[in-house]
Amino acid sequence: MRKKIVAGNWKMNTLPAEGVELAKGVAAGKSAAGECANLIVCPPFTHLHSVVETLKDSGIAVGAQDCATEAKGAYTGEVAASMIAALGCKYVILGHSERRQYYGETSETLNKKMAQAYANNLTPIYCVGENLDEREANRHFDVVKAQIEEVVFNLSDEQFRNLVIAYEPVWAIGTGKTATADQAQEIHAYIREVLRSKFGAAADDCSILYGGSCKPSNAAEIFAKADVDGGLIGGAALKAEDFLAIATA
Repeated sequence: MRKKIVAGNWKMNTLPAEGVELAKGVAAGKSAAGECANLIVCPPFTHLHSVVETLKDSGIAVGAQDCATEAKGAYTGEVAASMIAALGCKYVILGHSERRQYYGETSETLNKKMAQAYANNLTPIYCVGENLDEREANRHFDVVKAQIEEVVFNLSDEQFRNLVIAYEPVWAIGTGKTATADQAQEIHAYIREVLRSKFGAAADDCSILYGGSCKPSNAAEIFAKADVDGGLIGGAALKAEDFLAIATA
């Protein structure tokens, strides 16, 4: 039985005190939402510790938005997976489209980050997805397949069983274009097919989240699709009531 997951990616938003208040708001309204899905929040590094403490015993997990490629050393400004795990985090987002686009992350980079995550018992939320040019050139299947084959296919069977995939239609974020629930299902089913070619029946247990401008108004329609197991939520995760409404969908 696949986990239903709704994860909030706060990105570079909220100051520490604001993050604590947002976490409290999510925890306060969790009862109904928590029956529908496993909830995860991913704050900025600066307040991971305080959010972990705020959500202790709430049943809401905390994740980081990235981790370093190396275990430790002279890497100014980087944050190691071991440091994230030591704070009590259980998840880490890797390969987000913004990391790929703005910071040039490649499959080579992400293989190293995945290794660090697993070495520290963190569950990666590995992001895949195509941009507008790739979608309009009808290359979306090829792009997503390559992102999976070049990273996920390097995992052991045991590691794969502790992986969450998030599909981001980068072309539908901030472009005025909208991905339909049917388009989400189509690509999610394709992702599962690609995973099945390597990992067999275990692919049916892998949670695949949708990460494309999911809102309370469209979450129920998207989540109703057979291969959509929840969402990686951006802007709507910054309001507790919106995040919880998406989770109850």
